[in-house]
Amino acid sequence: MTDKKMNVESFNLDHTKVKAPYVRLADIKEGQNGDRIHKYDLRICQPNKEHMEMPALHSLEHLMAELSRNHTDKVVDISPMGCQTGFYIAMINHDDYDGVITIIEQTLNDVLEATEVPACNEMQCGWAASHSLEGAKELAKGLLAKRSEWTEVFA
Repeated sequence: MTDKKMNVESFNLDHTKVKAPYVRLADIKEGQNGDRIHKYDLRICQPNKEHMEMPALHSLEHLMAELSRNHTDKVVDISPMGCQTGFYIAMINHDDYDGVITIIEQTLNDVLEATEVPACNEMQCGWAASHSLEGAKELAKGLLAKRSEWTEVFA
């Protein structure tokens, strides 16, 4: 790892020292008018050891993006990581870490009850053929089974 500080926060994180699954406050940005964006790192898979398969990841993204907003109006975005090990969750003016944990837990429980993937069609999705509701449910189930570990970022 380089000693040079990188511009991207996660590039400065030593991925060999973290222990998935976890939820970590990765960054806070403040806007000109005082709004604050809190970016959370929801790590599902152990970096460089495992990853989510794209259809399951894609469906979990759709499900969390849609269902999380049933629990809060503070979600700005839920985005998958390119390494396929987790998601970034951006929230506006919401600095309650325990509240974020609760929103994630509620959302994942909703995923387990889902009967379809929202916006899983060619009109609303850029790769509608790449989805797996069952895969998304398996990811949610596995993450919920380790709920007690979410606050422990480092091994």
